[in-house]
Amino acid sequence: MAEENTITLTITDREGETHEVEAPTDMNMNLMEVIRSYELAPEGTIGICGGMAMCASCQCYIETEDLPLPKMSEDEEDMLDQAFFVEDNSRLGCQIYMKDKLNGLKVTLAPESEVE
Repeated sequence: MAEENTITLTITDREGETHEVEAPTDMNMNLMEVIRSYELAPEGTIGICGGMAMCASCQCYIETEDLPLPKMSEDEEDMLDQAFFVEDNSRLGCQIYMKDKLNGLKVTLAPESEVE
């Protein structure tokens, strides 16, 4: 059971390995930062723009249907329109901040986009 001010997430990395991790809800961290802090994606392959919704390197697929995710911003929608491997459940990890209501969130990292 997660401690106070932490939630439990299940993250499937790009190799298909599943990780159950704890994320703080009192540090204003987003999903991309949690993934980076646990090193679930190679350095330089996620969060390339620093979390500004400008690169889609942190795209993930939301596997949990009943959690109240934040509404998608126009910037996030625009970025996903240009991204590779987009699915109906695609979101940018940098736009999903860790909140208590997201306890139990399950996500899968999208395949790495071609980088120039």
